[in-house]
Amino acid sequence: MAVEHLITGEVRRTLDERFRISLPQDMADAACDAAGETIVAKERYGCLSLWPAAQWQARFNDGVGLIEQKIRVGRMESRWHDVQRLGRMISTRYRSVKLANRSRLLIPEGFREFLDVPPNQDVMLVGAAICVEIWKPEAWLDVLRQDMPEFGTLFRELTE
Repeated sequence: MAVEHLITGEVRRTLDERFRISLPQDMADAACDAAGETIVAKERYGCLSLWPAAQWQARFNDGVGLIEQKIRVGRMESRWHDVQRLGRMISTRYRSVKLANRSRLLIPEGFREFLDVPPNQDVMLVGAAICVEIWKPEAWLDVLRQDMPEFGTLFRELTE
C-alpha cells in the first residue's frame, strides 16, 4: 500500500440521530479512493476504521486468494476451524460505502452496535497513520492510557 503522508489528527464529532457523522475534509480525502468509496471495517470493540476502497480491496483480494490457493492444494485441512472462524469474521468485518455530500458518513447497520455509541453522542475521529478511525470516546481514552507511555520507545523503534 502506497502512503504519501501519514494521516494524523484527533477531532470530536457528534453522531446524529441517523448515525451519520461529518468528517473533516482532509480525513474524508484520505479515507476515500478516486471513486469516492471508502471501506468501513470493524477493528476492535468501540472502534471502526475507514480505508480507501480500492487499496483495501486489492490487499484483501490478495490475502483471500492466497487462502483459497492453500485450500485448493490441500494445505488447510488441519485448520478448518480457523478457516471457518476467519470466514465468519470476513462476512461481517467490512462494508464499502460512499460518503455523502459534505463528507458525511452513514455508519451501516451492524457496525453501529460494534461502535457502541448511541445517536446524538460524541465520537472521536483519529488519524491512525494509514487509515482514519472512529472511536467510542471511552474506548479511545483506554487506548491512550495504555499506549501513550510507550510513545517514545515506539517512535524510536520505527525511526531507526
